[in-house]
Formats: sequence, structure tokens, C-alpha cells
Amino acid sequence: MKIRLLALFLTGLQFSAFAQSSYAPLNEDYYHSIDRYEVKAGKILPSIFTAVKPYKRSDIVAFIDTLHAQGQFVSKADAFNYEYLQNDSWEFSRAESSNSRKPVLKGLYKKKSDLFYVDEEAFDLHVNPVLYLGAGSDSRRDERLFINTRGAEVRGMVDKKVGFYAYLTDNQMVLPSYVWDQMSQNPVIPHEGFWKDYKNGKGVDFLQARGYITFEATKHINIEFGHDRIFIGNGYRSLIYSDFSPPTWFLKGTVKVWKLNYMFLLNQMTADVDGSLSGLKSAKGGYPNKFNAMHHLSLNIGKKLNIGVFESVMFSVDDSLGTANFRLDYLNPIIFYRAIEQQNGSSDNVLLGFDFKWNAVRKLSFYGQFVLDEFVLDHIKSGDGWWANKFAIQGGAKYIDAFGVPNLDLQGEVNIVRPYTYSHNTNYANYTSYRQPIAHPLGANFNEVVGILRYQPLRRLNLVGKLIVSKIGRDTTGVNWGSDLLKNNSTRQQEYGNKIGQGIANDLVYGTFTATWMLRHNIFIDASVVVRRSKSDVAFYNNNTNVTSLALRWNIPKRLYEF
Repeated sequence: MKIRLLALFLTGLQFSAFAQSSYAPLNEDYYHSIDRYEVKAGKILPSIFTAVKPYKRSDIVAFIDTLHAQGQFVSKADAFNYEYLQNDSWEFSRAESSNSRKPVLKGLYKKKSDLFYVDEEAFDLHVNPVLYLGAGSDSRRDERLFINTRGAEVRGMVDKKVGFYAYLTDNQMVLPSYVWDQMSQNPVIPHEGFWKDYKNGKGVDFLQARGYITFEATKHINIEFGHDRIFIGNGYRSLIYSDFSPPTWFLKGTVKVWKLNYMFLLNQMTADVDGSLSGLKSAKGGYPNKFNAMHHLSLNIGKKLNIGVFESVMFSVDDSLGTANFRLDYLNPIIFYRAIEQQNGSSDNVLLGFDFKWNAVRKLSFYGQFVLDEFVLDHIKSGDGWWANKFAIQGGAKYIDAFGVPNLDLQGEVNIVRPYTYSHNTNYANYTSYRQPIAHPLGANFNEVVGILRYQPLRRLNLVGKLIVSKIGRDTTGVNWGSDLLKNNSTRQQEYGNKIGQGIANDLVYGTFTATWMLRHNIFIDASVVVRRSKSDVAFYNNNTNVTSLALRWNIPKRLYEF
């Protein structure tokens, strides 16, 4: 399948004739520093459709330049952010501020953002180190927590027509106790793929590799092929498609024209893996695969409202019997998946739904998502709690420069997911990859309230506080109340009377505070505290954890385990 996708991608290269750009890697803090200025302006800009991330670097520069011309970068911190974003994509901004005052050894760091670069008409190249060194303590672990990540990041363009990106790191970590607890039930590292034992079972060792090639087929059509993550939505969480699971192989086509942004996405994912707390086991012939095809259409209505609709289908040729065929129907970039699924008589898993963003007034924005897995209207009306009335809802708001305080941003969000949503009657069609949820990290059968405070009192200092309160209905061994997406939903406990939070009640409170100081461009020091309170009648879920840590980061986002 990879060969087919690559052949399709290379066939399209001959049509490329427009300037290209790589994408800014997903990073929660980085993307907030961009999106906040559109909310501050109180209207939608056509250069970026914020519901689909990551963004092209060329679009980021056009986006912030437009907002700068409108006078949105007012405070000293705003001016610093504007200069930072310009310098980070200097090949498009051509900002004079991107030049280093004192290059290293005369040939390195001549630009603030790049260890080494080539800036020629036919070839653009940016090479940077990646480093993450961190240490901390966990109230429930005798071992000291630590992170040791080393690697490199490369991006660039050829003939201003073909863009490329590559990222490779080697990682050793001792994880927080609550992450280790989860791995005892499901032996995968959140956000990551294959791993092995480290320090006699006390830690983990893994590689992470991402990369892609991208080009503009026409002025308004972009094609991308590679191995990476995406995120759909304007919120802290995504109920449609998040960056929680590991990177996947993908083919993506995007059409951005008029007030429309249309995306076709095909992913190759891992259906199942075999492992334990000593690591994952290599599989002869490889782990079984499954595929996800998605359409997402986003439309700007007026100057304040954006509406998006999507459909997504999970399917596999590696089903339990090994008799399924690859559905070429799903490769059609414009089609209705539910009709095709029914026409084929297949049991593929189709989701439908929508998302929205409303920049109501200056500094205030509302957003949300609705995901429909399955339902029957009569059962909804009767309120009988039929198990297959499966859906998820998100609602949230952002308040920028809150209460008139410059660079004080508040965000509130509610997520509600019904039992058995995203699940299926086989691991080859549930909404997971590498045994991890594709959407929300809690899976299903929960209510969640999120509060986030971000404050930038000084140009180089960012303070972030988060409080997450969740009520989850957990499953137990052999008992399926609709929380664990890996469980076959034909093993459900009951047909009717299902409600959110059923099963083993788990009340979870997660609070974190992080202070980040930028030493130089993309070099950060983080000091953080995590307080996690988990209450349940089952001892496994009844525990409290306190984590403190200090870290140095260089060209890499914070590692977050916020669940």
C-alpha cells in the first residue's frame, strides 16, 4: 500500500509549478501563539483555516503579517512574538531580525533559528539539532523521572516547487507513575510506537521518526505524502482527529480556494501490537494494518464564522479472517462513505460530524465539535439508553487579553463522549492506532471539563496553568462498559439503559503549572508541577500523584501526558 501511495504521489510531481512550503510541526504553545491574534482581531482571516493543523510556514507568515498590519501586536510581548514567528520562518518573511549578531564559529547560527542553512534560488535547507533533557520526581516512584532525547530536524525546498521535512530522535525515559500504570494494562507509550525496555524495566527506549514531501499541484491544491501527525479542531482536545496516537503514513490533498478549505486524508495505521512492560515484540511479517480515509470541508461564512463538516471511515484488509479487500472506493476524494459502506455490504466503521468556530467579538471566540458514530432517532426520543446511540460533543471558548490584561489568555472547554463511541466489533475498525485512541485520550464513556490559563508577563516568560476534571466510567477485566475502545463492542454489558459514566466510577482531577523561559530562539527551560488525584472504588484507579520536573528543550515541544 505504501508503494501505491508513493507512486500516486510521484505521478503528481510533474504538475508542480508553484512555490512550496513545509509545515510548522505540531506544538500546543506554538500554535496558540498564532491563533490568539485572530481571536484578538475578532474576525476570520482566509490565509489559514485554523481547524486543520499543522499550518504551512508560508501561510503563517502571511497570516501574522496581515494581523500586524491591523495593529494586533501591541504589547512588548506581542512584538516579541511577532518577531519570533517571523524569524522562525525567515525564508518567507525575510525579516532582518532573523540575522544573528554573533554567529558560532562564523558559519553556524548565522540565522537565529538555524544551526546551518542554505539559501539559494534552487535549494533551501534548514538543519537543526533536537534536544530534550529533563529530570523530576514522582511521589509514587522511587526512581527519578527523566527524559533524554537527541536528534535532528531538517526541512527545505527544491526549485521552490517541492518541500520536504525530516525529524529523527533517539529517546530514553522514565515515565510518571500514572503513565506506567496505564502501560501495565495496555503496553504502549502514549504518542509513540515501537519501544523496548530500558534500565532493567524501569524506563523505556524508543526512536521517533517523522517526515514528508509536499508540493503545490496548482495554485490552490497541495499534495503531501509522508509519516506524521495532524490535528483537527480549534480546541484543546479533538473529538474528530487528534495528535495523541503515534505518527502514521498518510497521503493528504488540500484544496484552499475562495472561502473553502477541503482536505482528503488517507492514513495507514497499525491495527494491533503484541507486548508487555518489557517492551513490544517484533512481529514476523509486520503488525496487521488498517486504514482511515477522511474528508473535511471547512467554509468561512462572513467575517466571523467558520463551519466544517467531515466524514471518516476505518477499514482493513487484515481483518480477523484475512479475506477482506482494499476498498478502492474510499480513495475517491469526493464521495459519501456511508453510502459506499452500505453498498459494499461491509462492516467498516464510519463517523460523521461537524465543527465550528465563531469569533463573536474582539478577543472572544467560541468553538465546538459534534461526532456521530451511530444512532436511531426513535431510541433518542424514547430515552431508553440504547447502546448504539453513540456520539461525542465538544464546546469551548477562548478569551484573549482577558479582563484587559495584555497577554493573559483564558480557555474553557467541555467534552462529552457516550459509551461505546469510536468502538467496533473488531480491532481492525475501531478508532485506534497502535492501540491508542485517534481522538480523545480517555477513549469514551466520560465527561470532561478543561480550564487553561496562559500568561506572558515578560517577553521570554510564559506561564501556563491547566485544570482538567473528568468523570469516567471505567471497564474491568472481561467487562465492557464502553470506555475501552480496544474491546469488542459485541461484548457490551447491556443493550439498554446505558449512560455516560456507567461502570467503575473514576473521578479524576489533573492540575499542572509550567513556567517556560526562552533562552534563545527555540531553546527553552521548563519548570513544572503536576498534581493528579484519581478516586475510585477500585484500588487500581484510586491513587494520588505529585510530579515536579525541570527540563531543557531545543527545537522540540513539551512532552505532555495530560490524562
